[in-house]
Amino acid sequence: MITYRELSSLETDLGFKVKTLYAISNNITAHYRKIKIPKKSGGTRTLYIPDEILKKVQRRINKVILSLFPVSPYATAYVYGGGIRKNAEVHLNKPQILKLDIYKFFDSVTYMDIKSKVFNSKMFSEQNRILLTNLCGINDSLPQGAPTSPAVSNILLYDFDIEVGQWCKKRKIAYTRYCDDMTFSGKFNADEVVDFVREKLKENGFLLKKEKTVTANQSQRQSVTGVIVNEILNVPAEYRRKLRQELYYCKKFGIESHLEHINSTLSKEEFINHLLGKIRYVTYINPSDDEMKEYRDWLTNAMKK
Repeated sequence: MITYRELSSLETDLGFKVKTLYAISNNITAHYRKIKIPKKSGGTRTLYIPDEILKKVQRRINKVILSLFPVSPYATAYVYGGGIRKNAEVHLNKPQILKLDIYKFFDSVTYMDIKSKVFNSKMFSEQNRILLTNLCGINDSLPQGAPTSPAVSNILLYDFDIEVGQWCKKRKIAYTRYCDDMTFSGKFNADEVVDFVREKLKENGFLLKKEKTVTANQSQRQSVTGVIVNEILNVPAEYRRKLRQELYYCKKFGIESHLEHINSTLSKEEFINHLLGKIRYVTYINPSDDEMKEYRDWLTNAMKK
């Protein structure tokens, strides 16, 4: 692992002058735009969107520094070869599913967490630790929306993942973590798993979100990060049904007529791309969905007309 003891080495590798990095870090809140987006479960999620200069700096930090840290084999978000499909397929066709969630994960990450566990004193000089921590955090928390936050979250939870993963492996329990969502599957005592995870989270400065604890057996619908895992990987039936219905109307009455009927402000091209995006998601989860492939081909041809 590369060490950064001099500011000059950091300046060279990031490609930004030290005075620029300090100017940004000393007024970090001015370089973010705060927005709130609705959550499926209700309420809103606060995102911090960096401006162009901070975004460029954070992307360089990602590429030059954070990408060199190891990622646990249990982390499936923000990693090469990961994703919601990868996260779900580990739990395919299992007798029991348990889903747990970390309570306000991004808000719970502190300045000292980032400084001590990511930009540690073994690899970075004190001045570089302070500078990099300021560039990756905001208001004593981890900004959800910053390019660096996904990698930082995986680094912070690396030891937790390994400890939980090894504990589960001994008990033949499958474990994955997608950001702050944890999934366990197999045959096990759910209360025992919950108690163990709660204790390990507490040791790492986090809490378990009680209301997000979900268990499901094979006689119930089992979903992991929005993917059904009972027998084959698939999107929820209601998602596919609504999409199929919309595609049916487009094919029967014409795309322009359907847009007029639903009072959509999208252009024909925008609407086709919107539908193609949904189809790509369905076929990404279930590549053997031939019906959606046929609709994809039909929409692609309709785009050319």
